[in-house]
Amino acid sequence: MIQINHLTKTYGKARGITELTLHVPENVCFGFIGPNGAGKSTTIRTLLGLLSPTAGAARVLGLDCVRDREKILDQVGYMPSEAMFYPDMRVSEVIRLSASLRRRDCRAETAALCEALELDTRKRIRELSLGNRKKVSIVCAMQHRPRLYILDEPTSGLDPLVQRAFWAELENRRKEGAAVFLSSHVLYEVQRYCDRAAILREGRLVVEGTTAELDIENKFFDYYEGRAQA
Repeated sequence: MIQINHLTKTYGKARGITELTLHVPENVCFGFIGPNGAGKSTTIRTLLGLLSPTAGAARVLGLDCVRDREKILDQVGYMPSEAMFYPDMRVSEVIRLSASLRRRDCRAETAALCEALELDTRKRIRELSLGNRKKVSIVCAMQHRPRLYILDEPTSGLDPLVQRAFWAELENRRKEGAAVFLSSHVLYEVQRYCDRAAILREGRLVVEGTTAELDIENKFFDYYEGRAQA
C-alpha cells in the first residue's frame, strides 16, 4: 500500500525527514510515532504529494507521490492533524463538498458515520468544539470507503466514547481489506490497535516491527531518554 525508499525532505537548512525507508503492506494498521518535530506530518504530507521530496521516492497504492498526486488524493482517506474548514459552512455542506470532490454518492455511508460518531450535521463549523471538528474530518476521510487511510493524530480531542466508535469502525474496514497508516502520540492506542509500528527520531527511523514484538511505550522512552541508540 505504501512504499517509501530513502525519502528525504529538507526545508532549506532545516531537517524534515532523512533517508526514510518504510513499507506498509495490505490489510495492516501501521502506527507511526514520535514526539512533535520528529517528522511524522512531513512524511504524511510528502506521501500525499502536498510536499515535494528533496531526495528518494515513495509510492502510494502503486502511484508515484509526485507525478500522481491527484490520483492519490482521490483514492486515499486523508485526515490531517488539524481539522480546519470554512467556518460559516454547515457540517452537512462540508461533508457533501468532500464527497463531490471525489464525484461519489456517499450519503448512506455518511449517515451511518454521523450516527456512530454522534455528529450534528446542522451546526456551522464555527459553532463546533475541537472534538466535533475532528468528527467532521473523520467523516470526510472515511465516507468514500477507500482502500487506504492516512490519518494524522486522528483521536486527539475526541472523548473516550467517540474514540471507541472510531476504532471499531476502522477495525471493521481493516477486516474488509483496507490498510491504515496513522501517526499518534497516544502510545497505548498504537500498542492496542496497530499490527505494526515505527518510531521516528529527528527525522530518521530508529525501530520498526510488529506491535506483538515491540513494547511500544518502553521502546519509545528508551530511544528518547538515551537508553537505546538508533
